[in-house]
Amino acid sequence: MIHLLKGNIGTGILAMPDAFKNAGLYVGLIGTLIMGAICTHCMHMLVRCSHELCRRLQVPSLSYAEVCHRSFESGPIGLRRYSTLIRNLIDMFLVITQLGFCCVYFVFVAANLKEVLGHFGFDLPTRIYLLLLLIPMVLLNLVRSLKYLTPVSLIAAFLTVAGLSCTFYYVLQDLPNTSTVKPWASWATLPLYFGTAVYAFEGIGIVLPLENNMKTPEDFGGWTGVLNTGMVIVASLYTAVGFFGYLKYGDDVQGSITLNLPGDQFIAQLVRLMMALAIFFSYGLQFYVPMTILGPIVTRKLHSEQAQLIGEYLLRVGMVVFTFILAALIPNLGAVISLVGAVSSSTLALIFPPIIEIVTFWPTGMGKRYWVLWKDLAIMAFGILGFVFGTYTSIAQILHPEPQ
Repeated sequence: MIHLLKGNIGTGILAMPDAFKNAGLYVGLIGTLIMGAICTHCMHMLVRCSHELCRRLQVPSLSYAEVCHRSFESGPIGLRRYSTLIRNLIDMFLVITQLGFCCVYFVFVAANLKEVLGHFGFDLPTRIYLLLLLIPMVLLNLVRSLKYLTPVSLIAAFLTVAGLSCTFYYVLQDLPNTSTVKPWASWATLPLYFGTAVYAFEGIGIVLPLENNMKTPEDFGGWTGVLNTGMVIVASLYTAVGFFGYLKYGDDVQGSITLNLPGDQFIAQLVRLMMALAIFFSYGLQFYVPMTILGPIVTRKLHSEQAQLIGEYLLRVGMVVFTFILAALIPNLGAVISLVGAVSSSTLALIFPPIIEIVTFWPTGMGKRYWVLWKDLAIMAFGILGFVFGTYTSIAQILHPEPQ
């Protein structure tokens, strides 16, 4: 449960008020709950397909990419030749998603440090703070073992809880009337809301690893299982932060709610530092996933063990520098979050799970269960529309930002 919550609650929750600004108060309220229900259903879909394929192939567990690969491999005959291609596609989107998260983390930490130090007279551009963070980020990500990252992750979890509690303390004071904000926003900004919301709910990559490592995997699913209980908590938190954050700060709300907290108060500055430190420590966990995919591709071409070690360290440094360059090119936090959500999170969370379910169960009569087929096609269409319009709108906002 704790891992599920930690995997879903990151910078996305702090961006929810900005998402509500792009949707409107009531559209955001209803939309976030619906989005949470759809994303949770897609997680259940993935788990159900994994169970079916494990039973069919007589294997103990499968990863996300393996589920997709095996479903095509044992699915309709015409699709079997695409099984390797689809696995590589999933791996590519997992790498894009996690590196996108890393870019967001870079920008988030730099933006909050700028706010804190700016209060003490250090009025430097965001890119300077990004540059100052580069060396510490590189050193943190030279740690190869998850075991050594566990204490760091635990500290990050405590800091996140403390930071969120203090943020709620500020947000819930002197709330204005609901009539002071827009009940619904324009169609033009709705895709930005979609991108941010689906980014926030992007925890589908950790669902199968969590279930595979549980002592009692049967407790993961079901109406009151770990997945449903955890996602109800996540959806409630996201909705609360988005609703009250937008109600409190209105159209002045920024890409992260922490940037709206009063700059002249010690606790507000402490919240910014705590959340910046929590996200900084969480970078290593997000970075771990692309390294497990890209690392073997690089090291298998090297023969000696020493060359493989040097190759992995060079790859780690290169990838951190790559995320730094992307973060420096687009220091607009809200737009980056929306773009990452629209491009990769929608693909992994909304488009691929229905495809996998159709392909997995087609040989067992899926084509005759019309309501399941139409449900999957509807979710897929929703994901594709969000992908297209969300990506277009996010890129447009990055290229032509609104004047502050």
